[in-house]
Amino acid sequence: MFESLSDRLQTTLKNLRGKGKLTEADINATAREIRLALLEADVSLTVVRGFIKRIKERAVGAEVSEALNPAQQVIKIVNEELVSILGGETRRLQFAKNPPTVIMLAGLQGAGKTTLAGKLAKHLAGQGHTPMLVACDLQRPGAVQQLEIVGERAGVPTFAPDSGTSVDAHDHEMGTSTGDPVQVAQAGIEEAKRAQHDVVIIDTAGRLGIDETLMTQARNIRDAVNPDEVLFVIDSMIGQDAVSTAE
Repeated sequence: MFESLSDRLQTTLKNLRGKGKLTEADINATAREIRLALLEADVSLTVVRGFIKRIKERAVGAEVSEALNPAQQVIKIVNEELVSILGGETRRLQFAKNPPTVIMLAGLQGAGKTTLAGKLAKHLAGQGHTPMLVACDLQRPGAVQQLEIVGERAGVPTFAPDSGTSVDAHDHEMGTSTGDPVQVAQAGIEEAKRAQHDVVIIDTAGRLGIDETLMTQARNIRDAVNPDEVLFVIDSMIGQDAVSTAE
């Protein structure tokens, strides 16, 4: 998606280069092309309207008309507004004043929570933290084993007292786990305190759409461990549905 958006924007802005003076018609044509590129990339219409409005306001103002190179100035404005619309500054993780910092991962099934748990643990370990993974996805077959493998590759320990729903060599489910993910989460934090891990990353069960049982389970885990951060993991292809899914 980013590649196609990038290509469209570059083609659009290329038409401006070499122009010594920009007319309002030039700016309108450029804005229209950018608008189409963003809508094709599944950006929300409300967001696109606000984005184009800000670009046009700035592009017809003094910062462009009085610039030595108007086209470069418009490109700079588009760049700045894109950075702003994508979040501006990065928000850092909030760490607890008294360790361990508890990070809970949530999201739909197949979004990549378990993989992210390992990547995040490796990243934090590289910053001098001592993270521990906690396996609270007792629903998906093989989820606990996958987290243990991910943890091993990242070089961080995994707390997994319940093996969850296992699979055999032919990928058949071997019964459903009767374990309580809330208890596992609480026990994981106690273990982290005992072993002096300063970050706990809790991998929870993925949801297939809005599954009330699993939503309740997620709420119960959150209420029991009071996480410092809840990270919502989504697939980059989700598009505008990210907002409703997050809600």
